[in-house]
Amino acid sequence: MPTLVEPNLVETFQRDGFVVVPDLLSADECERFEAAVTAGVRARTAGDDRPLHTRSRYQQSFLQCMNLWEDRDDVRPLTFHPRLAQVAAELLQVDAVRLWSDQALYKQPGGRGTDAHQDLPFWPIKETGSITAWVALQGETRQSGAMAYLPGSHLVGRRKFVNIFVGEPYDLLNDPEMRSIEPVFVDVPKGTVVYHHSLTVHFTEANRTDRERRVHTIMYFADGSTRGYPSDHFAVERAHIAVGALIDSDVTPIAWPRPLGDLPPVPTTPIVVPGDFTNPGAIPRKD
Repeated sequence: MPTLVEPNLVETFQRDGFVVVPDLLSADECERFEAAVTAGVRARTAGDDRPLHTRSRYQQSFLQCMNLWEDRDDVRPLTFHPRLAQVAAELLQVDAVRLWSDQALYKQPGGRGTDAHQDLPFWPIKETGSITAWVALQGETRQSGAMAYLPGSHLVGRRKFVNIFVGEPYDLLNDPEMRSIEPVFVDVPKGTVVYHHSLTVHFTEANRTDRERRVHTIMYFADGSTRGYPSDHFAVERAHIAVGALIDSDVTPIAWPRPLGDLPPVPTTPIVVPGDFTNPGAIPRKD
């Protein structure tokens, strides 16, 4: 199978912990998937018409809807898009990647910035071979809440856990290891996907535009990874993955390689931990 990523992009990812990959989605795909993800967000958050200023600090950052692939047949082809997943595997330099989860992150006009953090401390994965694809369905800029990354911060290793859910989180940008790293803001044209390592420190500023920032993210991890910690996460709790065991279930299916056009079935395991319990867009229970 031909590779999709030039060697210089792999080197950039290894050095900086993030990389911009242009033209992974066509204009038609962007329009179709934007409509699908937006419909999923609207369905998950229906009835929650609270003004932005009355929401929690965390909820003011974005509407978060996790694992839309499970209840939206029209989102599943995006979450398991073969080009997006193959690029993730090539950047990680592994033979196969699994889905950890997907999540729509819709930042409303006036929505506050997203606090600086690393992804991996939220996930009880022992190994560090995991990566996020940041898909700007309409194209995004710094003004609307496109991401900023701290180049090379993934090489520093796992830092202090940043609890972005409750209260004032730890200021990771003021961490002694991070103070000297200048953030790089990345504008993302429609069809372009930005990938960042799970240990790369990243954040956004507020959405200073009059339109909603519509982003779908897909988190992948290297096949063969294990559960390293007892901390709860639906990706392992639902399938009763024990600490030290391989993370391998219908909740975290292989994303690449898969036969062309093949999509995994919806998990049959019940939801034990309902995703983001602070957000109305959490995964619906299948009681």
